[in-house]
Amino acid sequence: MIKTICIANQKGGVGKTTTSVNLAAALSELGRKTLIIDMDPQGNASSGIGIKRYETQDSNVYHVLIGEKTIEETIQNTQHENLKIVCATPDLVGAEIELVDMPNREYRLRDAIEAVSDKFDYVIIDCPPSLGLLTVNALCSAQSFLVPLQCEYYALEGLSQLLNTAGIIKKNLNPNLKIEGIVLTMFDKRNNLSHQVVSEIQSHFADKVFKAIIPRNVRLSEAPSHGCSILHYDIKSIGAKRYLELATELDERVMNQRQIETSRPQPATTNEHEARI
Repeated sequence: MIKTICIANQKGGVGKTTTSVNLAAALSELGRKTLIIDMDPQGNASSGIGIKRYETQDSNVYHVLIGEKTIEETIQNTQHENLKIVCATPDLVGAEIELVDMPNREYRLRDAIEAVSDKFDYVIIDCPPSLGLLTVNALCSAQSFLVPLQCEYYALEGLSQLLNTAGIIKKNLNPNLKIEGIVLTMFDKRNNLSHQVVSEIQSHFADKVFKAIIPRNVRLSEAPSHGCSILHYDIKSIGAKRYLELATELDERVMNQRQIETSRPQPATTNEHEARI
């Protein structure tokens, strides 16, 4: 069963792309077949995993959304054996306009992912920091969304806006959407405010907050400039260890949830009901 997760936050600079790339890489290191879909026109997830823009100019997620290519035709390999990527380029900005008049416009990405649902365990979608049709497509294609939250005061305001938006999407477009959890990022143990934000988020959201907290880390900042994940750049760094912990925690949550769902008694069919009578 494929698990599609959006990495989303309306506020920029909170670690969405860093989390998308490194969580996906960590899941692949656990042996999970993982696909990153870069839905941000800036294409930072693509360059951060080592894909050059000219290599995907004619075959990226833009062409998938407008129906020119299938998602299988745009999937590319990465440095990690179990990790693939569908890249983004600035052309994706045009998709916001072109999608407006297209049929089934909110579900273009969902329908594309369904075509490869038997090939991956996880799909991680890196969302842009906006609420346009790109983000709507991502949220409509996912079973859940994961929120990177910077350990600073203003990040809390962005969280409330995102939860409100997700509620609207759930009510009107994707009734199965739920919050997967909150990942606290850019934690500075020397900063009192960081500790206060962690305490406040944990008290409000309890078990929805992942135990793995991502610290401010120089190696994490350096990795994208070398075109690789932190696990490929420096697997011994504290950043790599925390993302491996996050991936393990997420994978355990997903497996436990599936066990709960499969163990629930199924409603009796008409024939079974008649047989009992």
